[in-house]
Amino acid sequence: MVPPVLGGGLFMHSDLVRHTRVLGIVGDILKIRASDAAFNELALVENSDGQQSLAQVVRLEGDEVSLQVFAGSKGISTGASVQFLGHSMQVAYSPSILGRIFGGSGQRLDDGPELTHEPKIEIGGPSVNPTTRLVPKKMIMTDVPMIDVFNCLVESQKIPIFSIAGEPYNQLLARIGIQANADIVIFGGLGLIFDDYHFFRTMFEEAGVFHRTVMFVNLASDPIVERLLVPDMALKVAERFAVEEKKRVLVLLTDMTAYADALKEIGIAMEKIPSNRGYMGDLYTQLAQRYERACDYEGAGSVTILTVTTMPGDDVTHPVPDNTGYITEGQFYLHDGVIDPFGSLSRLKQMVIGEVTREDHSQIMNTMIRFYSNAKDAEKKKAMAFELSPFDHKCLRFGSLFKKRFMDIDASMPLNDALDVCWQTLAECFEPQELLMKQQLVDKYFPTLAESTK
Repeated sequence: MVPPVLGGGLFMHSDLVRHTRVLGIVGDILKIRASDAAFNELALVENSDGQQSLAQVVRLEGDEVSLQVFAGSKGISTGASVQFLGHSMQVAYSPSILGRIFGGSGQRLDDGPELTHEPKIEIGGPSVNPTTRLVPKKMIMTDVPMIDVFNCLVESQKIPIFSIAGEPYNQLLARIGIQANADIVIFGGLGLIFDDYHFFRTMFEEAGVFHRTVMFVNLASDPIVERLLVPDMALKVAERFAVEEKKRVLVLLTDMTAYADALKEIGIAMEKIPSNRGYMGDLYTQLAQRYERACDYEGAGSVTILTVTTMPGDDVTHPVPDNTGYITEGQFYLHDGVIDPFGSLSRLKQMVIGEVTREDHSQIMNTMIRFYSNAKDAEKKKAMAFELSPFDHKCLRFGSLFKKRFMDIDASMPLNDALDVCWQTLAECFEPQELLMKQQLVDKYFPTLAESTK
């Protein structure tokens, strides 16, 4: 958390050493000479006119220390003094932070009381040893049919929503946060415009889930270095809720491309040598350190991470989605306002389909996608004025129903209801012998539902 506030500003600690040997200021990077600093340690910077700012150590080279000034270096002169606080960024943690909103440096953004007496925990630190993690085998129900039926979200999974600017990815993320059967939702906003921040807050409040939600928000107008702190604060708090309170925690982060862009901007200010498209060479490591905090803890709760990754120019080979794809366990591909069944993938869905879901789940999932693929082929034939067979016409009707009932991101239904609607849709378009499914499943589910639609 930010140090205590007196009269609206920070204050210098009389028992800490002041450093006055400022070597230079480049952008928002302040360089001083000191020997008692640690990487990621916080510091207070005070200008000669009394202006104070919070800063963080971002590089150590011998006794030369580079600090990223949170509020920017405007107004700071080489006559400024620096005091190191002896700890890295801290965030308040206790069950009382549920239903609260915090900024990118941990300050409260709501009208709730200050949390000065709550215990503080340092963000960051190592992730859980992979050998001690439980194998993912529990499903998180989202009531979004394109996820629950076709690409299940599995507890302790790390998975992004790949999309582009202008798509309704924030609406989808909010709906998942509201409808998912998680105990706690931790939301992290990175470089959000105010409208998006207000949208998430309003959605969580109106849906009645705000009491089990914690929000960490960095707005587009806030200091860019805070954009790097939001994921660490959100994930550290999620980790504590999972381990100490044994809660099933869902972490929502939007948008990780803004996080990567902040890394790039700060790296350029520090005169680092850029790699692919201007991003730093440690981009993969930085992303992996955050995503790898997804975990199912033995004898405790779990942390599941769902993020948004916008692809500049809809280019999946862009460094951010490209590196993300190597780290995460699939992706939900959102374009044209729908979740694309062909571009989406959950690599862990086989851990739960048919194991914790209904017996017909696997068969109905594969059959629906097969017929939708046939529908897309029939659409191409129709567009090129080729003659369509009776089966093509059936597929076209099926494709229309599939888009309407399942692909719309506003579609919402429990998993078993969605499976029933799958059978109903098949029964409306095809004969039982055309399904090419296990006969025992067809006998059990198809006839009853077929009769109900007549």
